[in-house]
Amino acid sequence: MLLKHLFCAACIAGAASAHSAPSYKGAIATDASTGAVLFEDNANAVSPPASMTKLMTYAVLCDQISKGAIALDTPVTVTPEDAKVGMQKDSTAVWLKQGEVFPVEELVYAMFVQSANDAAYALAHKTGGTVGAFVAMMNAKARELGMLHSTFRTPHGFPPPSRRIADGDLTTPRDFSVLCRYLLLHTDILRYTSVKSRPFGAGVRLQPVQMTNHNHLLGKIQGVDGLKTGFTSGAGFCLAATAQRDGRRIIVVMMDSPDSRTRDLNVHELITQAFASLPLGGKPFAQGQADAPVPSPAIPAAAPAPDGAPVVRYPGTGGK
Repeated sequence: MLLKHLFCAACIAGAASAHSAPSYKGAIATDASTGAVLFEDNANAVSPPASMTKLMTYAVLCDQISKGAIALDTPVTVTPEDAKVGMQKDSTAVWLKQGEVFPVEELVYAMFVQSANDAAYALAHKTGGTVGAFVAMMNAKARELGMLHSTFRTPHGFPPPSRRIADGDLTTPRDFSVLCRYLLLHTDILRYTSVKSRPFGAGVRLQPVQMTNHNHLLGKIQGVDGLKTGFTSGAGFCLAATAQRDGRRIIVVMMDSPDSRTRDLNVHELITQAFASLPLGGKPFAQGQADAPVPSPAIPAAAPAPDGAPVVRYPGTGGK
């Protein structure tokens, strides 16, 4: 097993050296059934998750659905604040308009297929009463899961008004792999993240928005059916991916790649090597398995940018 682990690491390191810029800031691959780490490289590096943040938004939403506080068919009336999020420069959106009404599930599809920031905000607003209260739930969920080096400040991952990384959402590849495993085991996240394209607003709008998933590995790499991409200039190109083959499922999280092609190539390579390094006769993956997610170990994380650090600008931030 150790030799396979080292082989995997060597393959990814070789892929990284093929590019003039670093291929990523941090990455990890895990067995979804057991939580065992198959590969890691700087997996405790703190970095913005960009739109991968929406996975935590869904985790909190699912908790509230299970409590009966909200349902997939609950109508959500778009507020002026919700609509404003979609109008921000470079915000990825389905362009919600004040007074429009959509069921929760329609907004969930928009959040994952289109990576719509306005849909994520509207869901948080409706579920938490205020977005601030919902973000508090996100951080409480992170602590519950053992995501010790994660701080959430938005339901969508869009950069803060200050454009300083330290003021926005922060996490690590290791923490996010824990979140992904939790979602795979305990929710129907793949119902949404596996969708390649879908219209938004059919039956409500005269002209629905045709949404296209930003995860380009869907339908191209064997077994890939989720989870979420992310991009801002401060976060780089991020991807939390999962794939299932022959009953076994792996999770790969890669953060801060220099471009989407490099990210996708390296994630593909890591998926291939992760499956190759799975122990023979291991436990097949099944949703709802009794074992709990492996908590993130208390390893000191890289400190976020301190006060007075250079301001990071976000040109062309899509939060994708």
